[in-house]
Amino acid sequence: MFVDEVIVELNAGRGGDGCMAFRREKYVPMGGPYGGNGGKGADIIFVADEGLKTLIDLRYQKIIKGDAGLNGEGKNKNGKNAQDKIIKVPLGTTIKDNKTGAIIADLVKNNDEVVVAYGGRGGRGNVSLATRSNPCPSYAERGEPGEIRVVKVELRMLAEVGLVGMPSVGKSTILSMITNANPKIASYHFTTLSPNLGVVKTKTGSFVVTDLPGLIEGASEGAGLGHKFLKHIERTKIIAHIIDMSGQEGRDPYEDYIKIRTELETFSEKLLTKKEIIIANKMDLENSHKNLLKFKEKLPNTPIYEVEAINNIGLDKVINELQIMVNSIKDEVLFEDDVQEKHVLYKFKNEKPFNIYKDKNVYVIRGEEIEKIFKMTNFNSDEAYLVFSRKLRRMGIDEELEKMGIEEGDIVRILDYEFEYTK
Repeated sequence: MFVDEVIVELNAGRGGDGCMAFRREKYVPMGGPYGGNGGKGADIIFVADEGLKTLIDLRYQKIIKGDAGLNGEGKNKNGKNAQDKIIKVPLGTTIKDNKTGAIIADLVKNNDEVVVAYGGRGGRGNVSLATRSNPCPSYAERGEPGEIRVVKVELRMLAEVGLVGMPSVGKSTILSMITNANPKIASYHFTTLSPNLGVVKTKTGSFVVTDLPGLIEGASEGAGLGHKFLKHIERTKIIAHIIDMSGQEGRDPYEDYIKIRTELETFSEKLLTKKEIIIANKMDLENSHKNLLKFKEKLPNTPIYEVEAINNIGLDKVINELQIMVNSIKDEVLFEDDVQEKHVLYKFKNEKPFNIYKDKNVYVIRGEEIEKIFKMTNFNSDEAYLVFSRKLRRMGIDEELEKMGIEEGDIVRILDYEFEYTK
């Protein structure tokens, strides 16, 4: 099954919890803190693999989770980092943030890789939390939660030449004649249900060709099958228009050509800037030569290659011309650098890192930073509560609550947990 688009949720691994322990040995008076740090959670990494041709392995994985780091232990033993989660995808895979549409990565070379979701750092044990003013802390941190994000994974097949045309014009037949591909071929519309790839070898090199399911008018807006696969042409250097010059089924060859170009332009204007070649197929049928003359009158300065794909006649000239064109065209970058997501952190002094609102009689505190601090606090000791309270006070949360009229004993909620407010 050919799968070229998947939406998946990624949950990177949580960091391991830090350990709270104390050194108690017979000949070591005042042993002090002895708890190690937790290990780092697993990153989720996408890697391009030239052996894959479809995203079917991701289709049934709605959620991908990374392992958590191991917890720290006594005797100042740090927890082990979790092994990163590797997701292999075909060459030509684009990864987008499903919420913002930002391009995270475009993997086009074998073994290209990108970290899409970062694992959380391990929580600090009480050895690492010791300071001059508090040399023996009686608390430890929990591990940082891993990054959670929903991504859209799209496959745009890597090929130098894309064969386009109306249904049943002979795209698959041409592909089977000039390459080692074996596409399904039959005398009815939409035989091709997914793109096929083949390699053409010549005396001066080689290039990859793909044929796409037949396009019809309105394909770029969802009609027929071709709209699902138009994106695969975006990486090609050359668009080869296959025209049924016999005019079977009452179609006009020139109108077919114009309709295909219109669909390409509607999908992406960049497609019309690509080099193109016109291949007049089915020249062995009645009316083909008469229609070809009319076609040339409307495109007098455009080279047109006459072929009989079913008889393998005229394809040598097409192959040679395509090889010359492929060699002369430089590789293009599909996505500009300024479109791709950058992992840059901007901090604004005047921007509050939290939001407080009142839900009936409960004061609700929201904010990524405060929620992260809360999740990393292990409330197993009074000192942990005090440290957490100090962090809130430094962030200005107490001041904000007092402005809103909070009284002692009122309820404050962070995530699903509620506390009594005390001054």
